[in-house]
Amino acid sequence: MIGRGEIGHLLTMALEHPAEKNGPGRLGRFEKLAELASNLTSSPAFSVFCVLLVAAFLGAHLAHLSTSWQHLLGDAMGAVALLLLALLKNSERRAEHAIQQKLDAIAAALLEQYEGEPGRAHQDLAQAIGIEERT
Repeated sequence: MIGRGEIGHLLTMALEHPAEKNGPGRLGRFEKLAELASNLTSSPAFSVFCVLLVAAFLGAHLAHLSTSWQHLLGDAMGAVALLLLALLKNSERRAEHAIQQKLDAIAAALLEQYEGEPGRAHQDLAQAIGIEERT
């Protein structure tokens, strides 16, 4: 049986920003799965799959197949659409968080530069924008 405290903790975890659940730079199982699924759904193979699914749905209607086949194919398209919507929202939230981290790093580095004391914020900015990866 789940207690009140556990329900509150689960609810708090569900409402946290996806990028903040596991700390900076660490991906949890869900984030790794979402990243893999995002890579799959942006592939040409998945696009071909979607086109074939829509073609099968149209073919079932044109061939006057039983309504059970039409419902099955329609439900499959609905499930794919729902999963894609969830992936899109997850990807949007992760991108939003990454942009905010970079903006915060830029603001802190500019403040340090204005105060004439370059230090930790400049290092954080270099890490946030990936300067070391480019060289």
